[in-house]
Amino acid sequence: MRYVAAYLLAVLGGNENPSTKDLEKILSSVGVEVDAERVKKVVSELNGKSINELIEQGREKLSSMPAGGGAVAAAAGPAATAPAAAAEEKKEEKKKEESESEDDDMGFGLFE
Repeated sequence: MRYVAAYLLAVLGGNENPSTKDLEKILSSVGVEVDAERVKKVVSELNGKSINELIEQGREKLSSMPAGGGAVAAAAGPAATAPAAAAEEKKEEKKKEESESEDDDMGFGLFE
């Protein structure tokens, strides 16, 4: 990821087609050890491509991916969420009991 970030920084800086030396200079300026093979791979994969088009293609791919399960619980209705709410209340009660006992000795004993 750091190699792609360095490539993007070079493009933002006005260099449309950064070279491996450009990326190595950016990475070494912040103290990152450079793996020449990875830099070469990033440059060869991205060379000649429009960064804006690549970002847009990535956004399209990410938008088609499901992210989370909240919609399933909402679609199931209130009957499905009642057990979850009861379980949540039990967790809160247990946490309160644990925190009260921990407050007495603040996590350590005076004479231990």
